[in-house]
Amino acid sequence: MNKIKYPQDIDVALKTWVKLARSFSTIYRKASENIKSFGLTLPQFAVIEALGHLGPLKVGDICHKMLATGGNMTLIIDNLEKLQLVRRVPSKKDRRVILIELTDKGQKLFDEYFIEHAKFIRDLFSVLSLPEQKQLNSLLGKLGLGIVELEKSK
Repeated sequence: MNKIKYPQDIDVALKTWVKLARSFSTIYRKASENIKSFGLTLPQFAVIEALGHLGPLKVGDICHKMLATGGNMTLIIDNLEKLQLVRRVPSKKDRRVILIELTDKGQKLFDEYFIEHAKFIRDLFSVLSLPEQKQLNSLLGKLGLGIVELEKSK
C-alpha cells in the first residue's frame, strides 16, 4: 500500500480535523446517553436548557441558538408540548409573535437535571486540566470565528 505524503500544513490540518471529529462524536454520544436517562433527546434537552437559562424565546431564536431548522424545531417543540414541558404563548409586545416558555413541570425538570448534566459534562472534560480546557475553549472559539470571517471574505 502506497502511503501518500502531504505537505506538513495539510497533514496537521487533516489530523486535527479527524481528532476533533472523533472527540466530538464521543462527547456527543456520551452526552446523549446521559440526557436519555432523563427521558429526553439531546435536541429536546437543548430547548429546555435554552429556555431555562434565557426565559421565553421565539422559535426562530431557539433555532439560532441550537443551529437547527424551523421544521425540525416545530417537531421538537410539539413533542415537548405533549410532554407538558413547554407551552406556546402569544407575545404581549407583538401579537404576531408566539413565544415558547417552560411550564412548571419543564422548569422543575430544568432545575433538577441541568446541574446534574453540567456535572456530567465537567467529568467528561476532566481528562484535561482546567487551564487546558480554557485553552481548548479559546482555540475552538478562534477556529469557529476565523472560519466565519473566511466565509465572509469570499
